[in-house]
Amino acid sequence: MLSVCLVAGLGATRWGAESRAANNAALTPNHNPADAKLTNTWDAKGAAAYLDGRLGWWMGWPKAARDHETFCVSCHTALPYALSRRALGKEIAEQAPSANERRLLDNVVKRVRLWKEVAPYYSDADRGAYKTSESRGTESVLNALVLASRDEQGGRLRDDTRAALHNMWAEQQTGGKQKGAWPWLRFANEPWEADDSDYFGATLAAVAAGTAPEEYRARPEVQDNLKMLREYLNRESATQTAINRVDLLWAAAKMPGLIDAERRSAIIQEVLAKQQADGGWSLAAMSGGWKRADGTAQEAKSDGYATGMVVFALQQAATPRENAQLQRGLAWLANNQNKAEGFWPGYSLNKNEAHHQSPETARFMTDAATAYAALALSEASRPN
Repeated sequence: MLSVCLVAGLGATRWGAESRAANNAALTPNHNPADAKLTNTWDAKGAAAYLDGRLGWWMGWPKAARDHETFCVSCHTALPYALSRRALGKEIAEQAPSANERRLLDNVVKRVRLWKEVAPYYSDADRGAYKTSESRGTESVLNALVLASRDEQGGRLRDDTRAALHNMWAEQQTGGKQKGAWPWLRFANEPWEADDSDYFGATLAAVAAGTAPEEYRARPEVQDNLKMLREYLNRESATQTAINRVDLLWAAAKMPGLIDAERRSAIIQEVLAKQQADGGWSLAAMSGGWKRADGTAQEAKSDGYATGMVVFALQQAATPRENAQLQRGLAWLANNQNKAEGFWPGYSLNKNEAHHQSPETARFMTDAATAYAALALSEASRPN
């Protein structure tokens, strides 16, 4: 379950000016040592405790439960947890994965091993046309990414991870406009379950493949799949929201040769031009004017999800650490953690807090914000 389970001449002139300004700022080193120290002011233990608590709630929530005593992996809570929790464990000197991390990994492994037996997250019969194929496509990518990330440090893919990648490639579309992408769950929710979320899913597939060792990507049997994926991501890039192109930047950092240097540079400059005055980024400003289903106004403030994702993608893209705008983004993250509860703020693009099912479901974007903020800050703390 993803969301319960992202006058022309004048405009072009303005964008060009913003882009040039961003480019100039990107070349200006930050000489203020206080900014670098800000990354040491965040509470990694508090972030880990918040995320552990949220995943514990998710795993026990009846609406997340699936057959064979499993639960679905959500893009807002479970996937970000899987990607960030190990990095947080290093920050707080844990000697082993947390209990909830082990339980999440066991759940994914179980569903991979029972792939032909477990029911999809949703089916056509209970949620309408295409939901069976959308569920299979979505889950195959998420499973592969979770397990490839688990295996990354060891440099060797376990058998379950190879099986998950095999399932992922089997679900890839091989014809039509979406050739190279995956059927992806659509529930009219940005940024992960809307009509453009196939692109988001394809970037995650590229991250999964790029996280696997190079010898895996060199295997003859996956070359056609990789080619279709590269062609799709490049073909559809220009029509995507800015936040989807941030995901592409992350994917390109994991998979060499995914995009060319010109496209990479253009995405970086576009993203830097969207930095807000306080140093953060706003998801609403990067989501193409998406309107909330409940009719309420979007939250224009900087948020932890957009800022964490942008900073992390810039880091993965080898942006120099002294880059002034990167440092300002890290400073925003260091200064905007809720120290009492450990989280970073995140705002739903689809409804305001009052219109969620419960206070627990209203925290979905905060879950993702906290995980990606922690990833970015953990990356900043690594030695050069």
